[in-house]
Amino acid sequence: MSAESTPRWRLEGKMPRLPLSVWLPGHQSSIAPVVQSLMDVVRDTHIAAGMEFEIEIVLREAIANAVVHGCGNDPSKVVECALTCSESGRVSIVVGDPGPGFDPESVPNPVTADNVYSTHGRGIYLIKQFVDDVWFERGGSEIHMVLKQVNVSAGGDRKLEGADV
Repeated sequence: MSAESTPRWRLEGKMPRLPLSVWLPGHQSSIAPVVQSLMDVVRDTHIAAGMEFEIEIVLREAIANAVVHGCGNDPSKVVECALTCSESGRVSIVVGDPGPGFDPESVPNPVTADNVYSTHGRGIYLIKQFVDDVWFERGGSEIHMVLKQVNVSAGGDRKLEGADV
């Protein structure tokens, strides 16, 4: 996310209930503490009740991808993360890194026979399973994720595509 990027704090034309922005060193040791701190705020403020699991998974996967692929695990590089929640409960997460980006369509499907035993390549797949909308900007070096409030009591559980769970 650069200075010329559009502001990430506005959702549905209004100021969000919770605008959070963090910058972290592009090293794997930064991932867990930052995700934990963000999730502490999400849980303490009850801004996305019932979506904590999904938010934590997509935060962890997107930040890990930015650290590993965008920063090359280099602590001198910076990953940016913005998390906002609208009055309607819509959560928006943006994670950006200084890397060259990638073509999201070139990522192999990790649940096909050829890739099921691969030791990597599941992050984007998981993110797509847990969010309502996802897209990439800046050549793939910035991921945008949106989760809409789900009425879990009305049977709105999210399920992995193709999973027999």
